[in-house]
Amino acid sequence: MNRIHELRSEYHRQLCSSVLGRRDGIPNNADRSSKVSRKIAERLLQFLPYPLCTPPPDQTVGTRFEKATASFLQKSFSLLKHIRPGRWGFFVAETARSIEQFEQYEHLKFLSQAIVEHPDLAAILGSDYIIKPDIVIGRYPLDDQEINAEQHLLEGEEFARYTPLRKRNRPAETLIFHASISCKWTLRSDRAQNTRTEALNLIRNRKGHTPHIVVVTAEPLPTRIASLALGTGDIDCVYHFALPELIRAVEESNSESQKEMLDMLIEGRRLRDIADLPFDLAI
Repeated sequence: MNRIHELRSEYHRQLCSSVLGRRDGIPNNADRSSKVSRKIAERLLQFLPYPLCTPPPDQTVGTRFEKATASFLQKSFSLLKHIRPGRWGFFVAETARSIEQFEQYEHLKFLSQAIVEHPDLAAILGSDYIIKPDIVIGRYPLDDQEINAEQHLLEGEEFARYTPLRKRNRPAETLIFHASISCKWTLRSDRAQNTRTEALNLIRNRKGHTPHIVVVTAEPLPTRIASLALGTGDIDCVYHFALPELIRAVEESNSESQKEMLDMLIEGRRLRDIADLPFDLAI
């Protein structure tokens, strides 16, 4: 068995033991008001070969989903060091560094300070610059010894004095923002819009290169996933926590419209499996 497959199975086992289950006989990632959502979600559960838990309170589901997803990504991404070398930090929302501590968004702290000192600015500037991703991946810059490891590339400070990849150019522990990962246990229209707004703010407010901006979801209904996945310009891609299992569940639901939408999302490269994400982060 390949290692990514093992980590994916471990991820599903963790979700089943801490998040995924039935409440009043209905999977807790289904929309109770939608018959097809309940049907697909139920079939999806049957394709996950692990005991289910008693669902936790709704207010804790998101945090548990974030932690499990971050753990999977950190473990799987560490296996790709030969493809994407570097030292990386993984931060979940409740313990995450402020976005202002990352290279591309460091300037936002001056804006925050200005608003504290001059509250009237808040009415002018709003709060669109305040971004709190669920999971952040940052890259630590390199010292000159690491840069010169294979051949002597740099010496002193005359050249390459501004690149953030060189540790001596920036304040201590200023990480480079590599990826923003939004975790959505389910998707509703308001959540999709909030996620798009956050993505656009990451793009608009940065200084430097754009980080990866992706979404991970356990939503069972393809038309709901489409509310976020369709279109380009904000989200790189949406990743399902169990896409092969979802494909089988949708096929057995006998809903032609849901199957057509799922096929469109996959063939249009707007929806992928969680196992694809570590490799896409290595790009």
